[in-house]
Amino acid sequence: MRIFLVLTFAVSAAAAIFKWRYRIVNTLLAVSFLRRVAVMISMNMPEIRQRILPGLFSRPSN
Repeated sequence: MRIFLVLTFAVSAAAAIFKWRYRIVNTLLAVSFLRRVAVMISMNMPEIRQRILPGLFSRPSN
């Protein structure tokens, strides 16, 4: 019975997090320290850095 309750709670929590994932992320990124940490972590990932940085520093073509 205890395992059933734990599994039910875990599935309910996962569903709620999935449903409100963007609201949760926006709330967390509203805190400047957490936003700074998220940017530092993402810039340490080569795939993300290779995709973002060229677009930031290139001049728009006319």
